[in-house]
Amino acid sequence: MHITGSCYLEEVPVCAGGSGVSFSLLTERQEQTGSTIHQRTTDLRSGDVMCFSAESTCKLKAKFNLNGYKDVEKKTVVVGGMFPVHKRIASTDGNTSRAPVSSGCEGFNFRTFRWTQTMLFAINEINERNDLLPDTDLGYVIYDSCFTISKAVEGTLTYLTGQDEAVPNYRCGTGAPLAALVGAGGSDLSIATARILGLYHFPQVSYFSTCSALESKFQFPTFLRTIPNDKHQSTAIAQLVLHFGWTWVGTIAADDDYGKYGIKDFKEQVEEAGVCISFSETLPKVSSPEDIQRIIETVVQSTAKIIVVFSSDVDLSPLIVELLQHNVTNRTWIASEAWVTSALINQPGVNSVLGGTLGFGVKRADIPGLQRHLLDLDPYADPLTEEFWETVFNCTLDYKTALKKAKQRAKEVNGTLSRMVPDGLCTGSESLAPLNNTYSDVSQLRITYSVYKAVYAVAHALHNLEHCVEGQGPFTGKSCANISNFQPWQLMYYLKNARFKVPNTNEEIYFEDGDVEGFYDIINWQVNGNGEISYVTVGHYNGSVATGDRMFIMNDSIVWNNEVLEPPRSVCSENCQPGTRKGIRQGEPVCCFDCIPCADGEISNTTDARECILCSGDYWSNDAHDACVAKIIEFLAFGEPLGITLIVISAFGALITIAVGGVFVVHISTPLVKANDPLLSFSLLLSLVVTFLCSIVFLGEPQKWSCMTSQVALALGFALCLSSIMGKAAVLMLRAQALKAVRARAKAAAKAAKAAAEAAANSGSPDVIVTNTNINNDAKPCPNPDVDTLTCAHQRAIAAVATLIQAIACTVWLLVVPPHPIKNTSAQNIKIILECDEGSVIFICCIFAYDILLALLAFIFAFIARKLEDHFSEAKGLTFGMLVFFIVWISFVPAYLSTRGKFMVAVQIFAILASSFGLLTCIFLPKCYILLVKPERNTEEMMKPRAKPRDGTSTGTSASIATTATEVNASTASTAIDD
Repeated sequence: MHITGSCYLEEVPVCAGGSGVSFSLLTERQEQTGSTIHQRTTDLRSGDVMCFSAESTCKLKAKFNLNGYKDVEKKTVVVGGMFPVHKRIASTDGNTSRAPVSSGCEGFNFRTFRWTQTMLFAINEINERNDLLPDTDLGYVIYDSCFTISKAVEGTLTYLTGQDEAVPNYRCGTGAPLAALVGAGGSDLSIATARILGLYHFPQVSYFSTCSALESKFQFPTFLRTIPNDKHQSTAIAQLVLHFGWTWVGTIAADDDYGKYGIKDFKEQVEEAGVCISFSETLPKVSSPEDIQRIIETVVQSTAKIIVVFSSDVDLSPLIVELLQHNVTNRTWIASEAWVTSALINQPGVNSVLGGTLGFGVKRADIPGLQRHLLDLDPYADPLTEEFWETVFNCTLDYKTALKKAKQRAKEVNGTLSRMVPDGLCTGSESLAPLNNTYSDVSQLRITYSVYKAVYAVAHALHNLEHCVEGQGPFTGKSCANISNFQPWQLMYYLKNARFKVPNTNEEIYFEDGDVEGFYDIINWQVNGNGEISYVTVGHYNGSVATGDRMFIMNDSIVWNNEVLEPPRSVCSENCQPGTRKGIRQGEPVCCFDCIPCADGEISNTTDARECILCSGDYWSNDAHDACVAKIIEFLAFGEPLGITLIVISAFGALITIAVGGVFVVHISTPLVKANDPLLSFSLLLSLVVTFLCSIVFLGEPQKWSCMTSQVALALGFALCLSSIMGKAAVLMLRAQALKAVRARAKAAAKAAKAAAEAAANSGSPDVIVTNTNINNDAKPCPNPDVDTLTCAHQRAIAAVATLIQAIACTVWLLVVPPHPIKNTSAQNIKIILECDEGSVIFICCIFAYDILLALLAFIFAFIARKLEDHFSEAKGLTFGMLVFFIVWISFVPAYLSTRGKFMVAVQIFAILASSFGLLTCIFLPKCYILLVKPERNTEEMMKPRAKPRDGTSTGTSASIATTATEVNASTASTAIDD
């Protein structure tokens, strides 16, 4: 059991069985004397009653300091109310060396005081009606929550207890039953009070608490409200932002549940739709100049022109003051219902900052008789009205206070008090009508109308409870509740099911899970002819209808900031035009982006495209990158200049080769032509004709036959060419090796003969003739260099076999994976290159690797035979020809890889032609020169070796080495004769 406040147990012995405990409350006198109590409890383990005495004391920890209105005497039912009449609680010095006291309130709020008077007016109006609760007189208990959670909790506990000092869990007194609590102002306050009231199933009807968190019936089972749920308002503001195409907005929220939940719901919806939040700031609940200054700097530095504010007018007003001082203009503010029509915000001079503001206001209505009630106040009736009177007229109703202030002022100016009635004293007869302030302004009764509906909701619930027909009731046994003695949960049933029409407006009110329909007026702050802000309705929002029909807004009726008629633009980055796409900036919201031109081959044909569209294979982007156009078809055509040039060169090469062949046919019986197998020479010329002509097949639009013919003809042509060269070079290499052996033997024989002659001369027998027919009888006989190891048949067999191997490989290639024409769309972006696909990279590599092998062998053989010197050195021609061949194709590889399209074909043809011309020139030009220009050298004698030098360094001939062999034999059989 928890006991606080001024409820104490009397000093009486109690024997309790089970869990029952009885006690009674002490009087104020007993509290002051510190009475003691004795309590007897039950031993629950044995079930027997066991009484013992336990001395304890209960002391008042704190007293509540509450202001308000109270009229419960001789009333049938009491309705509770809670309003934030003051803006805040008075600050304390934080001294803990003395007993704490409940803080007072400060900052009188005329707007919320009007709400309070509206509840009083509604109750009086109901009591005077004959059709609503005709036999019931409503009383009221209304407290000032001071816009503070602690005061709201104090008022709730006090209201439930039924006396000025709260006792949780107990209602002390025998007065009229409590009906419901109308309040408690802001969402934070209602959340705090709803948690307490929910414990006792006590109904609460709010007129101002819109936070979406309060819709949870699990947490707040007895909470209802006559103002729309903020989920509707958040959706409405989100749709407003999307309606005008704003993608870059700032948000400011009060540091309470109302602001946090409202902005949270709004941000979730707009961010899902692609809107970005430039900044999110929180307004302090306790005035903080540093925080306000930080928010001002954020607003000024941000490029967002739209700022959404979820806050009460009390929390927002310090920021507005600073905005005016800093002259922060050129912003459009989106207001929540809590401040959209607040006079606390709409102060003189705000039009430069807040002109053009758009906001959502709850339904407004005219309440007949309310203004007369507001103006007809008795300033001496209660402390709240007295404070209001003194605040609005800037005077005091207390004579002593006025006299004290007058004396103080006189002292400050060194004067004397001369008047009998001091300045600043109210008479109590001042008129409220001429003031025309927030309190008496009934032109925008929105929250006031919500208060009015809340009171009537409680009244209709009580009316239905009172007129329940016994036996047809909703409770156990179809019973009814007694209007004079009912439980809160019984009234809650009727409140949830209440359905009525509001007087004068005929608006039908009913609750769905404690909420009413989400209807708002869209309000625009426009400057009138007097330079003042007026509230102009430019549309409405109804959250209860279909999504597409919820918002209606008259764009032409809106006047924006700085009196412009065009909606402001609020974007972090301007729209990306067709041909570009959005490029997100690292670390920034998605609405902040760079417009990146689409890459080649990609287009965007819409504004703000997130991605560029890739053109299909046969199409490419135009220069503007906003449309796909057909690609250029490219191949090396016969008719273009480059193609004609290559055809001419190829034909010229083929004709020259044929001409050389003709020359050889004419001179076929001459020693030069017969020197090294003329048939191989003709096969070599034939292969060169093939390579010259096959280059023409590479031209033109690739066809299946041309792809197969070009590569195969090239491979076979080079195979025949290189194998013929290899056959010729092999013979020359073997001749060079044989000549080298003969020369070595001759040199050794010469040295031996010379040594024998010197020995005979030294012996003194000059008449002796020494004949040396064999210097070394053990030596092997000299090979006959006139006979080639490889005959013409061998050479031809080598060429035929080598060519046949290549032919077999090419046949397999053509049968398995033949080359075929393709459209190459990846080599060059803007073109489709018609080219031949080799079919298999492995096959083509193997085939041309084989040609490379033949070329290497031919080069090696020719290189070894290069020193076989005579009047005509064919080995040197073969060596130079192969060198040219390698140089051309080694240069071809990087050139081929660095080009694209038809120029790749051109490079390949140039390589074929260059290598063919190189072989033709190096091998056959010297022979043709002799055959045509120097025919006198085409003799058998010229094919013999040159005269041997004295130093013996000559290495022999290539046309005939018989003379060299004879010289060697003569040297070995030399005779030395002494004179």
